[in-house]
Amino acid sequence: MKIKSIQAFPLAYPEPHYKGMVRYITLARVESENGLVGWGECISQFGESALATKIIIEQGYAPLLVGENALEVESLWHKMLERIWWYGPEGIAAFGVSAVDMALWDLKGKALELPVATLLGGQLHDKVVAMASIIFDMEDFDWTVDEFRWMVDHGYQVVKAGWGMQPDVVFGMDRKQDLEIVRRVREVIGEERDLIVDTPGVWNIWDVATAIQRFRDLEPFNLRWIEQPLLPSDLEGHARLRAAVATPIGTGEDEWNVEGYRRLIQSGGVDVVQMDPGRCHGITGCHHAIRLVEAENLEWSAHTWSSALNTAASVHLMANSTRAAAMDLKPHESPMQHELVHDPWEQEDGYLEVRDKPGLGVEVREDTVEKYLYS
Repeated sequence: MKIKSIQAFPLAYPEPHYKGMVRYITLARVESENGLVGWGECISQFGESALATKIIIEQGYAPLLVGENALEVESLWHKMLERIWWYGPEGIAAFGVSAVDMALWDLKGKALELPVATLLGGQLHDKVVAMASIIFDMEDFDWTVDEFRWMVDHGYQVVKAGWGMQPDVVFGMDRKQDLEIVRRVREVIGEERDLIVDTPGVWNIWDVATAIQRFRDLEPFNLRWIEQPLLPSDLEGHARLRAAVATPIGTGEDEWNVEGYRRLIQSGGVDVVQMDPGRCHGITGCHHAIRLVEAENLEWSAHTWSSALNTAASVHLMANSTRAAAMDLKPHESPMQHELVHDPWEQEDGYLEVRDKPGLGVEVREDTVEKYLYS
């Protein structure tokens, strides 16, 4: 089954979970000569990177892959990685690989009439944990607490918030505020639910000593884990932190490829490895990284706060893994979760069902793609 065409579509959309802030993703559409179509996405995040990803896909990967056998996904993945040897396996190139690889898995599943989880080796779970994930409003605690109350009312068992609505007022900056918001959230969700908080580690807010202090301050609230406490590249600092505290550390969403995850895991500074199939070389890249996580008996979570395609890819990866903890899910309706596909994901009692449909198990609405097209 040969590949006929590969196209890329940068999209811009208002994100309700960020009070309408415009965010960007880039979709890949792979069509075979017999008319089947596979879709994938990357979380390109900014306008310029979404446009750059389109160029990489259409001018770099498409000429390389058109005419090749669409069913040989792993081989095509390696062809893309071999193409980018000069400008590197990270950044824009990784976004492009992620979107095309995801689309190829979707296409292969449709061709063989099998779900991606089956293609990956077999489905181990019928449902996976959906972690309701929002942005803190550190200037409006009542609104934030009401959001968590809403999550409880809608059956979520694992809940998370992080960062902040304004860049100068985020979780992690003010010790007193941080403790107060976590206290109030824990009070409203009760003790039986898992709570995770996410700090902007990429901004280097905490040094190791501060992180140790904050972890110990937060211990009474029994957090399931704390995400990105330090600069992601500070592997040695994460190891020192992990040796000094009881609360598990989550990090890894800023990694790009299997080698990056190998270094992170070998550093000894992580308990819950975060990965995003829309960023770290797609489903194939995640599949390889997950095997490293499982070999070390760690856990991993899917950082999938973008579209229904990324959600679908994460569901199939989690369904195929013995060490998947949870996956991010936007709890409210949003354009890329509910408009982009005909059959949006809906959680039930804090879980997403693993769909027994070919490919990723969602059907993209091409009219919605056109509606949000960015150029």
